[in-house]
Amino acid sequence: MTERLWEIPSSWEWTVIKELGDVVSGATPSTKVRDYWDGDVIWFAPSDLTGYKQKFIARGAKTLTEEGLANSSARIMPAGSVMFSSRAPVGYVAINSVPAATNQGFKSVVPYTGIFNEYLYHYLKASKQMAEQRATGTTFKELSGAAFGVLPAPLPPTNEQRRIVEKIEAMFDEIDKGVESLQTARATLGLYRQSLLKSAFEGRLTADWRAQNADKLETPETLLARIQSERDARYKDALDAWQDALSQWRADGEEGKRPAKPRRDAEPDAPMSEQRALMDGIPPEWQWLQIGTFGFVTKLAGFEYTKHVIYRDDGDLPVIKAENAGKSGFKVTDYSKVRSEEVAMLTRSFLNGGELLMVFVGAGTGQVATVPTDQRYFLGPNIGMIRLETPDILPKFVEHYLRSPIGTSMKLASVKAVAQPSLSMGTIRQIPVAIPSPTEQAEIVRRLDARLEAADALEAEIDAALTRADALRQSILKKAFSGQLVPQDPKDEPASALLDRIKAERAKAPNAKKRRSAHA
Repeated sequence: MTERLWEIPSSWEWTVIKELGDVVSGATPSTKVRDYWDGDVIWFAPSDLTGYKQKFIARGAKTLTEEGLANSSARIMPAGSVMFSSRAPVGYVAINSVPAATNQGFKSVVPYTGIFNEYLYHYLKASKQMAEQRATGTTFKELSGAAFGVLPAPLPPTNEQRRIVEKIEAMFDEIDKGVESLQTARATLGLYRQSLLKSAFEGRLTADWRAQNADKLETPETLLARIQSERDARYKDALDAWQDALSQWRADGEEGKRPAKPRRDAEPDAPMSEQRALMDGIPPEWQWLQIGTFGFVTKLAGFEYTKHVIYRDDGDLPVIKAENAGKSGFKVTDYSKVRSEEVAMLTRSFLNGGELLMVFVGAGTGQVATVPTDQRYFLGPNIGMIRLETPDILPKFVEHYLRSPIGTSMKLASVKAVAQPSLSMGTIRQIPVAIPSPTEQAEIVRRLDARLEAADALEAEIDAALTRADALRQSILKKAFSGQLVPQDPKDEPASALLDRIKAERAKAPNAKKRRSAHA
């Protein structure tokens, strides 16, 4: 008895795929024989359907020669056959518009007379999840020809098959138009964000504010002198603390390791020529400062990671990794954890919140985020930390800058041109930042946050609408294959009669080429 997955109209029948057409498996001739390849025989592999959105397909990346076809079990299928990828991955569907063969990654159907290939196309696309569930394998899932052949399929009368396809495609066309508009709006939001950030760090976003608040602006020289004074004071405090520790060490009989004298922060290397070429176009009230002049930059060293860092389920410190610095800021993840007592000696890697993060290796190189202030964290591998050492420069301001077009260009100027893009801590310290007065920084952050949050909210609405569009497609398909999308016509020949006729025709010529038509 054929498996029934849901209720269907009385004029329909539940059947299986192999009763709707000739199931054809593909094959691949030896790739070591050059004479088997680059001929006139159209041949498809599942990779040809990766990202392919059209219903019909006429050519794949490779072709066979007649000799290659003859030396494999691949078989030429007529135009109009329905190809279904059965492995790597399961569920790609297309109709070949010209006679073609496939590799073994397909189970294809050459429809019998009365089976509309486009109906079968839509049904198989909708059956991807069911096919995946019935596939087997450990390295990768594969649906065997036998399992594919017995996939249950609801069969309407021939005329209703055509009406269903017409209705599905009319409704999908309307959805596609809406989705296209939503995607255009989403792309426009991305351009708006970059335009907004560009305006902010060229000084245009707050030009009106500067004109109205000229009395609140201090000169760049004053800000720079104060930052330098703060650095000197920090170094003096570190020296005083070292002197106290040294005196205590001597009083204790010089037991243990002698306290190390603190070193003054090294000046960053001069900006690269590519960076210097970008250092113009800012207001006269602003100045260029390199990250190394106002921030402490560090990372978790490889030997520190392997020697001291052990992830524990019962750890008390969440570990921040490269994955936490997303394209738009900090991303909460399922954190690995360490025990604070086990990493106590790695004081540089403790994060108290407010520090800047920058990915320094891999695909996300240059992405930045600010550490949340909700709790302490620990700095993990592949991500650098920038701790601002002055209250006169706001972390959020620097984060926005580093994500702006100018900040991105400054970062990319330092990215090593290798297969695995990367930044060193030295090149991060070297990055120039356009710095206004603290009050203007706060105003820029306020305006950017408000507008970017509005953009984020709009993008969330767009994403929700796109999700609803996907759900609507699924709802349409569910109705289509349960007989609820178009009305039944009592004048249509019932599907039971169609199946009987197919069986009779197959019985008449069991050893001959079966009568079939892809466009019944």
